[in-house]
Amino acid sequence: MAGSAHGHTPAAWTGVIISFIGFCIAGVFMVAANQTGFWAGMGVVVLGGVVGGAMKAAGLGMPKESEAVARAREAAALQARS
Repeated sequence: MAGSAHGHTPAAWTGVIISFIGFCIAGVFMVAANQTGFWAGMGVVVLGGVVGGAMKAAGLGMPKESEAVARAREAAALQARS
C-alpha cells in the first residue's frame, strides 16, 4: 500500500483542508451552543466535498487507471506469487 499515491492530489488536499476547517467551525459553535454557526460549519464541510469534486473533474485529481495498466498490474502480481 505504501507504493500507491491514493489521495495525494491537489483536489484531495483542498477538499480535505476545507472540510477540516468546516469541522473546526462546527465544533466551536457546538461548544458555544449556537445552532446557526454549527450548521454554517457543516455547510463548509459540504463545500469542501463540492470543491474537491470540481477540482477532480477539472483534471486535478488522480487519473483513472486504464484497462491495460490494470491487466499488467494483475499479471505482475500473479508472476510475483509464483
